[in-house]
Amino acid sequence: MNSKKTVIRFFTIADYEEEEIWLRNQHKNGWKLSKMIPPCFFLFEKCIPEDVTYRLDYKNNGETGSYFQIFKDYGWEYIGRCFGWLYFRKPSSQMDSEQDGEIFSDNESRISLIDHVLKTRLAPLLVLFLCCVLPNLFRSMDASDSLSTVITVFLAVMTLLYLYLIIYCGLKLRTLRRKYKFETNK
Repeated sequence: MNSKKTVIRFFTIADYEEEEIWLRNQHKNGWKLSKMIPPCFFLFEKCIPEDVTYRLDYKNNGETGSYFQIFKDYGWEYIGRCFGWLYFRKPSSQMDSEQDGEIFSDNESRISLIDHVLKTRLAPLLVLFLCCVLPNLFRSMDASDSLSTVITVFLAVMTLLYLYLIIYCGLKLRTLRRKYKFETNK
């Protein structure tokens, strides 16, 4: 019987809450996360099925030793990083309250996380799209040789993919931001 498995699963920058739930369900089914390999490979080790809460934080290399110590002091195990996301887990049996299962103390912190993701991940994606993909698509449409046709088709697919990701992530992050802002103002 295999004691390790690799799962290919893609999550966007806006799907971090769904990723936490998915990782928790994997652990409940006897597979604990051991490592992430970009862009979408999750390595799991066989374990005793247990309810373990997974949380992600986005720091993009902005964390210090004291940052990790705070998590350790509150019982969170650091698993690793992937594309600026830091992965933590904590057994639900070690939580006295619902707040113990959260790494953010308030909704302002959650909003700050979303703003950081928007500035450091979505904004560069938008700039790359506007400065590289779109101009090259328009330039390739002007050429008339067969290689240009292939390049145009490739760039058109890239344009559609970028547009979808930018719109999907932007709308989802905006919805999350509004949700946390609304909960704060209650």
